[in-house]
This record gives sequence, C-alpha cells and structure tokens, in this order.
Amino acid sequence: MGATVTTAATKEKIWGGGNEPLGVSYGKMMMWYFILSDSLTFAGFLAAYGFSRFKFMDSWPIADEVFNHFPFLHGVNAPMYYVALMTFILIFSSVTMVLAVDAGHQLKKSKVAFYMFLTIIGGFIFLGSQAWEWKNFIQGSYGAVETRGGSILQFVGEDGKQIALADFAVHSADKQRVQKERNTGAWFISGSTVPSYSLEEVKAGFEANPNVRIRTQFVDETKHKIILSREASADHLKDAVMVVEGANLKHNEYGHKVFADFFFFITGFHGFHVFTGVLINIVIFFNVLLGTYERRRSYEMVEKGGLYWHFVDLVWVFVFTFFYLV
Repeated sequence: MGATVTTAATKEKIWGGGNEPLGVSYGKMMMWYFILSDSLTFAGFLAAYGFSRFKFMDSWPIADEVFNHFPFLHGVNAPMYYVALMTFILIFSSVTMVLAVDAGHQLKKSKVAFYMFLTIIGGFIFLGSQAWEWKNFIQGSYGAVETRGGSILQFVGEDGKQIALADFAVHSADKQRVQKERNTGAWFISGSTVPSYSLEEVKAGFEANPNVRIRTQFVDETKHKIILSREASADHLKDAVMVVEGANLKHNEYGHKVFADFFFFITGFHGFHVFTGVLINIVIFFNVLLGTYERRRSYEMVEKGGLYWHFVDLVWVFVFTFFYLV
C-alpha cells in the first residue's frame, strides 16, 4: 500500500479552507455565484426573445402602441412614459441602497435604516407599477378579432388611428351571452372569458360604419402596421373566428401570440426577483433596527443584500432596453 507524501511545496498550492477565499467572505462569494448563475438564466430568456422577435419581425407588436397608458390619464397617448418612470424609480432605489451600504461601512445605524427604508419603498412602488401594467396589458384597450390562421385584425377610423370595438360594434338585444363560472360550468370548470361583443356584433358594426377599416398585425417598410382598403377589410373579416380583448397565454389583441408569452414570463420572472429582494431588504431593515449588525460591528449583510438588489436593477435595464425600447 503506497503512502501519500505531502511536501511543503504541495501545501502552498492547496487552499486550506478558511472563511475568505480570494480575499472575499464566504457569504459574499456565494452571492456572486448566485448572481452569475442567474445572469445566465436571464441571458437565455432575452436571447430566446431576440430570436423570436427576429423570426416574426414583420408581425411583432409595436411597443409604443401597447404600453401607452399612464395612471389617472385615461385616453391620453403616453407611449413608454410610465415604463420609463418605473425604471427611474428602480434605479433610484439602487442609489439609496449604495448609500445604505456606505453608511454601514461607517457604522451609522440610523442612516443605514433610513436608506434601507427608502429602498424598500422604491421596490414596493415598482412592484405596484408592474402590477398596474399587467392589468392594462391583460384587459386591453381596443379589442380585435382573430382569423382562422391566427392573425390579429385591428380596426381603425377614418384618420387611420386605432379605434375600440365599443366605438362601432352593435349590441344585439336578442342574444344573451353568459360567462361560465366554476359553479355553472361543466365539470366545475370555468369557461373562457366572454368578450364584450360577439363576432356577429363586430361584423354588424363594421357593415354599418363605412369609415371603419382593418389594420393587420403586419408592418410595412416604415415600421407602421398595414391598413387595408374597405373592400380588402371586408374580405379579411370573413376569415375572423373570434373576438380578442386584451392578452393571455393563448391570444392577444396586440399581434403575435409569442409576444404576450414573453411579456408574462420575462417581466413576471423579474418581478418575482424584485419581490424576493424586497423581502430580503425588509428582514435586513428590521435587523438594523434591532441592532443586530451594530453588535457584530459589521454591516456585511447589508452589502450582500445590496449586491442582489443591484443585480435586479441591472437586469431590468436590459429587459427595458431589449423588450420595450428596441
């Protein structure tokens, strides 16, 4: 049986354990490992989004037309304004987190608590804003119809601007549509949401309003959606099979179905990270108030929480750039 010989030279090349590999504490290094692995996950999501958008470039929804709402300004076209405000709030919360970390290095408990509180408030505002964006995205503003081939047909007025179904559709009094709930649906399964107007009512309104035309989901060389003539609009409307209002994982009034899938998945996954970060910051905030880190004479936990929060903010910058701006 051979014996293993350990020389002084061998010992110099082997890390003997310890709590500060590469001069960084174990906790900080594990946070960096997590950030690296999670960065690859988000990179994969954004790469998949990029490939899908390139493949369906001619039918991809225009972000300025989808995200054009602003709270308390109903009917006002504000393309990307609220998304930009959300981004500013999240970036500002990253600034307050930097100030909290700096105050921790100086062992200033009150300042750490104050800046952590501002960071938490910023996170809650961002989450609330994202929930509001989701609500508007799911509900929709105009409505559209979907053809047998899966294409989306929107409606425009005489000036070429998109109009809602309520602006021209005719309500039929002799036909009542009922939303199936769990207690009334077959096998206690709720049915799909009943749209405000049936397909027959939309077609009747189209026939009664000669100024209404159809805008397809496809774009021309100028990056504007193609508006059909009155005759071509009538021909395309014959292929319609259902009314679509808002968006879900199967249908969306904005254009290609994959767009809504990526919106829910990417922004939802990031929102989950922000929510987790807010919870972590709340725990750290109360530990600061209780003097836990003051007794340790170290606010490293604030710094580790800051690393995660900066990562979440940086990821949103990429999501905002690639999903909303490009």
